[in-house]
Amino acid sequence: MRLIPLLTALAVTAFLVLAVLQRDALYQFARENHLALLLGETDDADAAEPPAAPEPQETRETPAPEGVRVVARHSQAEVVDTAVILRGQTEAAREVSVMAETSGLVISEPLRKGAFVEPGQLLCELDPGTRGAALDEALARLEEAEARVPGIEAGVPEAEARLQEALARLDEAEINARAANALKRDGFSTETRVAATQAAVRSAEASVSAARAGIETAKSGLKGAQAAIRTAEAAVAVARKEIDRLQVTAPFAGLLDSDAAELGTLMQPGALCATIIQLDPIKLVAYVPETEVARIALGAMAGAQLAEGSDVRGEVTFLSRSADPTTRTFRVEITAANPELRIRDGQTAEIAISTEGVAAHLLPASVLTLNDEGALGIRSVTEDSTVAFLPVTLLRDTREGVWLAGLPDRVDVITLGQEYVESGVRVIPTFREVTAEVSQ
Repeated sequence: MRLIPLLTALAVTAFLVLAVLQRDALYQFARENHLALLLGETDDADAAEPPAAPEPQETRETPAPEGVRVVARHSQAEVVDTAVILRGQTEAAREVSVMAETSGLVISEPLRKGAFVEPGQLLCELDPGTRGAALDEALARLEEAEARVPGIEAGVPEAEARLQEALARLDEAEINARAANALKRDGFSTETRVAATQAAVRSAEASVSAARAGIETAKSGLKGAQAAIRTAEAAVAVARKEIDRLQVTAPFAGLLDSDAAELGTLMQPGALCATIIQLDPIKLVAYVPETEVARIALGAMAGAQLAEGSDVRGEVTFLSRSADPTTRTFRVEITAANPELRIRDGQTAEIAISTEGVAAHLLPASVLTLNDEGALGIRSVTEDSTVAFLPVTLLRDTREGVWLAGLPDRVDVITLGQEYVESGVRVIPTFREVTAEVSQ
């Protein structure tokens, strides 16, 4: 009974020694047979036929061509629209938290979140309190200030008339003084007469100065009355503005994202009345890496697929000129129509922004491979039937295959057997189109 395990161990050892010593030959044999099975080139038919008679010794077999059998296909480049693929989210076009500007109790019934409001629609109404009385008082002071103006304005012409009268008296006093001095020189007037005429001149000059001061006083009184009117008008405007602040209205059409302030709530300046968001149009927001930002232009068409499966289209309306200091990415905004408000704020979106077209090849994903350095590429057949590794750039993954850029306009791509050959190895290519099963 111990003989069978011993023989088994000897057989396994012999097989392992053979596998190590004849590794290259076994690897070549396995590779050729694997490709032959993929190509459908088996020797079953030959095995079924009876063995042929041995040929005469003079006849020699034609040597088989050297090389590894592979399957390849001719690929021609096509110009395809490329896109910058980003992951972002939807964002409301506008969002405003409407605050109270004055204090008071809410006396209006609240609107519930989700309600659609129009521009200027009442959201919260506050108790007016004594604001109406304050407005009446301001109006009364305005009327009082306006009533003082006619009397003050009438004092200005009166002061000007007094000035003219004082000037006339001054002229008369100066004439009398000159006449008295002339009579004195001829001996017909006394010193007393001359002194009296000079005193009259001084008195007339004082009257002129007083009349001029009266004019300035009248004008300053008029300016004071006008200032009082402006002050009263400002008080009226403040009282009316305070009354206007009692009604908090919607600044634009949108949806309430929160309930309006409840009835009886005491509002203070800066207290939240309601939050409104505008979803039509909707914005798609993402952040572009600095390696891709140069490919995006304002006005470029863009599309997005939301997490729940719906599609949306729009155009780029904003591209930031400054990068985020942490991520070194640039904010991009796409504006899209949302008339039915089916797109909500904050949904995840897979965004594709169109750019200029490039030449690319549509190939099955199975042709992709890695070289020793870890670079992604494909293996192709050169004109001298050797293998060449060509690095590629993956543009897009579709149901029909992957679009690859960075290849020549025409290339012979190895579709089967690329994992068994390396650059510089001679191959025997069989050109055929890849079936749907292989491409998958």
